[in-house]
Amino acid sequence: MFSPPMFSQRTSWKLSTNRFTQALEELRALGAPLLDLTVSNPTLCGLQYDSQAILCSFQNPHSLAYDPQPKGLLSARKEVARYYLEDHHTVVDPESIFLTTSTSEAYSFVFCLLCNVLDEILVPKPSYPLFDFLAELRDVALVRYPLEYAQGWMLDFDALLQEITPQTRAILLVHPNNPTGSYVRPKEMEQLNSICRERELALIVDEVFLDYPFDSARRKSFAGNHEALTFTLSGLSKVSALPQMKVAWLACTGPDALVQAAVQRLEVVADTYLSLNAPAQWAIPTLLEQRRPLQAQLLERVRKNRTELQRQLASQSVCELLDAEGGWYAVLRVPPNQPDEERAIAFMQKQHVVVHPGHFFDIPKDGFLVVSLITPAVDFAEGVKRLVASY
Repeated sequence: MFSPPMFSQRTSWKLSTNRFTQALEELRALGAPLLDLTVSNPTLCGLQYDSQAILCSFQNPHSLAYDPQPKGLLSARKEVARYYLEDHHTVVDPESIFLTTSTSEAYSFVFCLLCNVLDEILVPKPSYPLFDFLAELRDVALVRYPLEYAQGWMLDFDALLQEITPQTRAILLVHPNNPTGSYVRPKEMEQLNSICRERELALIVDEVFLDYPFDSARRKSFAGNHEALTFTLSGLSKVSALPQMKVAWLACTGPDALVQAAVQRLEVVADTYLSLNAPAQWAIPTLLEQRRPLQAQLLERVRKNRTELQRQLASQSVCELLDAEGGWYAVLRVPPNQPDEERAIAFMQKQHVVVHPGHFFDIPKDGFLVVSLITPAVDFAEGVKRLVASY
């Protein structure tokens, strides 16, 4: 790839369109009717939003005043703390909460805080591919540790420990993981806390899908973790199914001395970037309240679609639905007789159904497809029907 000398090496990405995206764009250009089982944008999934309440929340006259506070408005941070208390029975000090425009910005803050150039963050594999770009833009090195599958996903602690070096600064978790849908178990949390205390590491925990378990039991939030320095990230994108509002947060918890030092430094980082826009901050009480009807709709959708997936897969023995506990995705194990990307492209071209090849989520070997459980139910059922019929 041509790289002009005036551009930084950190932006020397492969910018050409991959074969999967190219094939998808060609089909769309031809007007082919496609069933998209990869849809992840909740605003395009047929959910019922309270439009009047959402739009009216941005008409607060306080929004006309400029009052830049590094952490964000205290009233807004108190609303985030109230969410943790009401929904997760977790007490979080509003003074340890930072409002950001996205979890991506929150990651950037934490990477700035913890890492010198080429310091390392341990990240799970499989997981979401965005981490690579965020780390590269901060000159941080990512080191993978595996999640292993044996009737459920679990952390491979032996492999994780082998990856820790003097340059390691933190262990990153996704709780529940995307796309595996696996929550960090209480025993795993205890072991992670022990490792972090002994090695002077921090935990960075992405909890954007925390509120979407497949059963009715709420899972414990790391925002209540005080055993190791912990940075918990979430936001309205998933909590209230409002990605367009660009409201997220970062909660810092752990031993008091470490939290105090981290918060002081993060306040300088946040102040440098200037605070989240005022209209969104004043709207946070209303926008967070939207989580109640929207989470109910989404939970009904993901549970119904997963049940339909299980029902259709029960009629055959070639495709296997891997166990999961929550989130918006399902991972299918299929025969590894061709590369996943070729399989997904052929399926798209022949069956007109779009699914993710497993390698999009850093699944290390062929034989895996990933589908979105927030797809409208009728489309999802028909798409799975075509998938099963193709084997």
